[in-house]
Amino acid sequence: MYCAVCNHKDTKVVDSRVSSDGASVRRRRECEKCGFRFSTFEEVELLDLTIVKRDGRRESYEREKLTRGLVRSLQKRPYTDQKFQKLVHKIERDIQKKKRGQLTTEEMGEIVMKHLKTFDKVAYIRFASVYRSFEDVETFQNELKKLTPKKRSVKK
Repeated sequence: MYCAVCNHKDTKVVDSRVSSDGASVRRRRECEKCGFRFSTFEEVELLDLTIVKRDGRRESYEREKLTRGLVRSLQKRPYTDQKFQKLVHKIERDIQKKKRGQLTTEEMGEIVMKHLKTFDKVAYIRFASVYRSFEDVETFQNELKKLTPKKRSVKK
């Protein structure tokens, strides 16, 4: 790892800590030449995953596309960067659990919606309305009803 200040090629790891969700490692480093200290983060990267589009085209998985879609659905919603990164890790962990080299956009969308439903219900509805192509108000209302907790009747 090169030093961020003097670009010296030798740095030593002073401390390593696993994140609370176990998805990444934070390493505290020190340059052996100038003594500058800095942190690096390591996380698992999904490699060799192909996404099969609805029209049959195939594309390599790109985390940036996933994060762009999530950010779009979370626009003007309250969330922290830390919680957002945790959401992305959870989604990618579910993808990894499939243990397959390819996933359809339908499977990918269902995984994303499963996590968005618990993360932010408004973002979930936004994502679902695009993903499921809501055609009318009734379809939209039916999805909203699924999110609304059913009221229990009170016996007197």
